[in-house]
Amino acid sequence: MDDPEQWMLTGEERGNPHTDLPAWTAGNLAEPLMHGSTYFDRLVDEVRSLNAGDHLFFTDWRGDPDEKLRDEGPTVAELFSEAVQRGVCVRGLVWRSHMQQLSLNKESNRALDREVEQGGGEVILDQRIRRMGSHHQKLVVLRHDEAPEKDVAFVGGIDLCYSRRDDADHAGDPQALPMSAAYGDNPPWHDVQLQIRGPAVHVLDTVFRERWDDPTNPDSHNPIAWVHDKLHRARLRADPLPPQLPPPPECGPHYVQNLRTYPAVRPPYDFAPDGERSVARGYTKAIQRARRLVYLEDQYMWSAEVARLFAEALREHPDLHLVVVVPRVPDQDGALAERPQLVGRWQAIEMCQEAGQGRVHVFDVENHAGTPVYVHAKVCVADDTWASVGSDNFNRRSWTHDSELSSTVLDTTQDPREPRDPAGTGDGARTFARDLRLALAREHLDLAVDGSDDDLVLDPERFVATLTERAEALDAWHAGGRQGPRPPGRLRPHRAERLPWYTRLWATPVYRLVDDPDGRPLRLRRQKRF
Repeated sequence: MDDPEQWMLTGEERGNPHTDLPAWTAGNLAEPLMHGSTYFDRLVDEVRSLNAGDHLFFTDWRGDPDEKLRDEGPTVAELFSEAVQRGVCVRGLVWRSHMQQLSLNKESNRALDREVEQGGGEVILDQRIRRMGSHHQKLVVLRHDEAPEKDVAFVGGIDLCYSRRDDADHAGDPQALPMSAAYGDNPPWHDVQLQIRGPAVHVLDTVFRERWDDPTNPDSHNPIAWVHDKLHRARLRADPLPPQLPPPPECGPHYVQNLRTYPAVRPPYDFAPDGERSVARGYTKAIQRARRLVYLEDQYMWSAEVARLFAEALREHPDLHLVVVVPRVPDQDGALAERPQLVGRWQAIEMCQEAGQGRVHVFDVENHAGTPVYVHAKVCVADDTWASVGSDNFNRRSWTHDSELSSTVLDTTQDPREPRDPAGTGDGARTFARDLRLALAREHLDLAVDGSDDDLVLDPERFVATLTERAEALDAWHAGGRQGPRPPGRLRPHRAERLPWYTRLWATPVYRLVDDPDGRPLRLRRQKRF
């Protein structure tokens, strides 16, 4: 790829001149890690390779100190505390959160803070957010003082907490969080994390440092939290980080761009005084360039602003197909939790389907026992060329209101498999993006893991046909009382529920104000821009 600017944001397009992040870096090696069990196993190996003088920095939305990273352990707290004992500098930024009675993480995150600090590390509970917002970034950066070629970072959708350690069989994490009854006692969980080596690790190190070094008090946006933490002698100021290590050497064929969301808050972030919306801008640029296929896995898939982007692309490009994989039902039971989410999803999917005229295909996932799988992945692949894995969902909250982090990958390696240029633009399919889509397709469709069935999904039109055929066959098998052998595949057609008008009457404002708030400055809201 001679000109990454065709797909990736320039520094000016990022829209935040106050950050030290470069537009992108070349020479990286990115690897998608499917499932929490794969990611956690890799994380244990990499952390245990750290020695005295090395750095371990992490951010998290929820962290459970006793979550086992392997069947036999260690737990999160044990792994990080062992690193401290070897002389590793361990620093963490975790969302301060709200109480567990609201299905949130205050107690768990405080416990992780306490246990890592008792082990000799330093964790800040961070509440520098907008009202009703959260710090949603999931990042681990590992730097080697004397071996920069071993530097590695992990970024994506997987928190260091309960319910995430699932695998391809989707039997769920033995340490499970309570969820909607539809998901059972051990909710199956589908997720993706990205492992990155090369110069982009230094950029992600900078992402952490910008937040860590911001002088605003972590409790500054919540005076009650400040009083509570002061009385309980919680850490309110971050100690200085050790000097930043130089960038690791180039080691692969991938351009990587790190996109972020930060809201406009007061007092402002030093590194983003007007916020940053490069996640929204980066996705917008890529979707507008797509011509044949956008493949998306998302926890939510709502918001009129996001759906409008897809709808405009579908209208402008009559050969473009949109494939979306979402959870079957929201993660929590109860009218207040479910109804606003259903309103948002129905509106978004309806807008896309009206624009796409038969070219929008929405599915949900179940395991082989028929239990729905909760789709928590945040993955996008455009024309088998550009790909993204991150913490951000396709909604206004993730694109404007919470803190988010996503890494997009553009491979310089042209994929030799046909069709070599599915979009017909001359960009050509790229190995990383195509491999990511095919790996997900193999699992969802029960195709051979060795790739011998890939002819069913390589071409965009045949991919859509195979998805539809297998999903409808599985749906018919269920409707027929599960008679005979179970058809291959785990996808079923997703039917967004349109709620009655009297429910929409109260659920719509709740959805807009609570579930999907807007964190943009007023001038951008008026201009309907990110």
